Amino acid sequence: MAKLRCIWVVVLAGFISCNGKNDPAAAGGTDSAAAAEVKTPVTVTSVDVSNLTDSIELNATSSFLQNSYVRSTATGYVRSVDVKPGEFVGIGRRMFTIETKESTVIGNSISKLDSSFKFTGVGTVKASLSGYVTQLSHQIGDYVQDGEQLAVISDNNSFVFLLNLPYELRPYVLNKRNVDLILPDATHLTGVISSVLPVVDSLSQTQPVIIKVSSRTPIPQNLIAKVRIIKDLKAHAQTVPKSAVLSDEAQTSFWVMKMIDSATAVKTEIRKGMELNNKIEILEPIFSKDDKIVVTGNYGLPDTAKVNVEKQ
Repeated sequence: MAKLRCIWVVVLAGFISCNGKNDPAAAGGTDSAAAAEVKTPVTVTSVDVSNLTDSIELNATSSFLQNSYVRSTATGYVRSVDVKPGEFVGIGRRMFTIETKESTVIGNSISKLDSSFKFTGVGTVKASLSGYVTQLSHQIGDYVQDGEQLAVISDNNSFVFLLNLPYELRPYVLNKRNVDLILPDATHLTGVISSVLPVVDSLSQTQPVIIKVSSRTPIPQNLIAKVRIIKDLKAHAQTVPKSAVLSDEAQTSFWVMKMIDSATAVKTEIRKGMELNNKIEILEPIFSKDDKIVVTGNYGLPDTAKVNVEKQ
């Protein structure tokens, strides 16, 4: 009888032990504790305070507004050409020598009859202004008529950049004196807005703006430069990387995840300002330099989230 009682005790103990291992309440308690310890890995950044410049870039083409057309002063033959294409000439520089048609026929005869009569029939054509020779129309030996074009000089004093300004951008340009020009070789020049032509292209709706520049090195015609026009300038603006700012589907509400301690991030509503490149300006609230903003791993976080800050 005693032996049978012992067997029943062993069986009952085993049954109780099995029920304890399969108890869902006990297993669920362990899983809940593990879930509570899950933290989202994130990286953080500080709010940057700097100057923001909102600008646009437009193309401007170098050009000479005025050209001087060098013309023959007599009918005859070109005996010398004293300039080359691309050469810079000053006012009064001799460019051509022309021998008249009459001198080739009677010039020597007159000299033989009367040596005191100095008749050569040779005239010179000089530059009427300073600039670069952009075109030569005749060479030595050519027969030219009186008033015929011999060369073209680009007036160096009329060198400008022409900017075709979209009409809607007039308020950002007409109230400014200087603009920044960037040449293709990365040279920066300060341009002065000289005048605005009173005409608008009917197709592109752009208005020509004349920009004068001062350069130590010659700039060729038809060179395209970038003109940087500042639309807005803000000093001491607080900015964060673009990835730090979250929004709703309609993009009417914006927020960031701000760290309130070493392991907790909370949702903080913001008012967004300028957006430039990879930066977004925050108008409100004002953050301190010690505040940390979640920059990666913030998508989908609840209002208050446990996070694990990782080093970038």
